[in-house]
Amino acid sequence: MRRIFRATLVFALIAAAGGWWLSAPSRLPASALDGISGNATRGEKIFWAGGCASCHADPDAEGDDKLKLAGGQRFPSPFGTFIAPNISPDPENGVGGWSALDLANAMTRGTSPEGEHYYPVFPYTSYIKASLQDVADLHAFLMTLPPVATPSAPHEVSFPFNIRRSLFGWKFLYLKSDWVLAGDLTPEEERGRYLVEALGHCGECHTPRTALGGMDRGRWLSGGPVPAGQGRFPNITPAKLTWSAEEIAEYLKSGFTPDFDSAGGHMALVVENMAHLSPEDRAAIAAYLQKVPPVE
Repeated sequence: MRRIFRATLVFALIAAAGGWWLSAPSRLPASALDGISGNATRGEKIFWAGGCASCHADPDAEGDDKLKLAGGQRFPSPFGTFIAPNISPDPENGVGGWSALDLANAMTRGTSPEGEHYYPVFPYTSYIKASLQDVADLHAFLMTLPPVATPSAPHEVSFPFNIRRSLFGWKFLYLKSDWVLAGDLTPEEERGRYLVEALGHCGECHTPRTALGGMDRGRWLSGGPVPAGQGRFPNITPAKLTWSAEEIAEYLKSGFTPDFDSAGGHMALVVENMAHLSPEDRAAIAAYLQKVPPVE
C-alpha cells in the first residue's frame, strides 16, 4: 500500500507540475523587437486607431484630459465586472516601468510583465494581429502622456473566473492570429482589414459571443447582446449596413448617419477616435466593411 500511495503521490505531483507548466502564459522571444525602435508621432495614430482612450480615460473627459489614462471604467459582463487599469506612464501605478516588449506581450499574447494571463476584456484577441512596429510606436507615444498616480482597481470577478491560470484553455480556443476575411483583397481593403480586425478591434463588440465568451467568427460583425445585459450591438455586415462607402466614412468622421441621426453611447467615443485618422484610413475601413460576407 505504501508503494501504491507513493506512486500515486509522485504521479499527482508530476501531473500538477505538468499542468502548471502547460497553463503558463506565452511570451514573445526576448529578441522580438530587436532592430525596432518606436516613434511617438506614428504612435499617436496607433493610439487613436486602437481606441485606448475610450476605455482607459474618463468617458466624460474632454480635450487633453482624454490623454490622462487613469483607468477606472467599469465593464459588467456575465463573468463579473472588469475595471480598466491605469495605463498612464506613472512608474508605480501605470505602465511607466514597462518596456516596449512588455507592451507587445500584453497586446499580442495577453500576458502581463509579471507573467499572468490578462482577462480578454483587454482585446488582445484582436491586437495579436498588430505589427510589432506599431506596438513599439504606441509604446513611445504612451510614454509621452501625463502620468497619473491613481492605483488600478481590482476586477470584481468571483470563482471560478478569478483563477487566471485557467485562461490558458480559453486562449487555446480563441487567441488566433489569422485574418477573418481572407482571400484576394485590394491594398485599400487590406488596410481596412488591419484597422478593423486588429487595431480597431471592431469585432470585439460587433461579433456575437460563444458561451465561453469568445468571438463567434462564423457570424463575424453580425451584432449581438451587450455584455452588461441591456441593448444590442448592431449588425455591421452588408446585410444590415447598407450605406455607401462614402456614408460609412463620413459617419466615422462626424458621427452623423445618412438619416441625420448621430452616434451615441460608446460608439460616440469610437467616432472621436476615428476622426483622428486620415480620410484614406476611414475610406479603407468602409471598403473592408463592404467586403465582409453579409450575415442576416
